[in-house]
Parts: sequence; C-alpha cells; structure tokens
Amino acid sequence: MSIAHEVCRITEEHVGADQLTHVVEVGLEVGDQAGVEVANLEFCLEILLSSPPFGHGRPAITRLAGDDLRLSYVEIDDGSPDD
Repeated sequence: MSIAHEVCRITEEHVGADQLTHVVEVGLEVGDQAGVEVANLEFCLEILLSSPPFGHGRPAITRLAGDDLRLSYVEIDDGSPDD
C-alpha cells in the first residue's frame, strides 16, 4: 500500500492537485526482480485512483525484466473530443 500511496503522491506532484480528478491512467513499469507483488500493487492503485481526490483513474502496469520500478506516464482527460 505504501508504494501505491507514493505513486499517487508523485502523480499529484506532476499534475497538480486541481487536475487529479482528470487523471485517466497512470502507467508503471515494474521489474520482475523489483520485490513488488504486482497483483497487490495493482489492487491498491485501482482503489486509490478511483477514489477522491482522484476519480476515475486506473493503473496500467507493464512487467519488465530487472529490478526497475518507475512511473512511466500519467494520462489526463483534457476534455478534448479527439481522445
């Protein structure tokens, strides 16, 4: 849960508190040697990103070789009909 909270904190730092309700997807890259139980991380992120102060966000986790764990992107709904 602490990793999921940190991902949410980093997301807020990047987009700003006023844009959290517009977060659609948070991309993570998780290495198979990162020491993270991916299913648990995904579950925690699903709960946090779909609850206030977020709203309808979801995690997108990509598994990699190695020990990396990083936030790779944050997708924001900018209200454009082109999305």
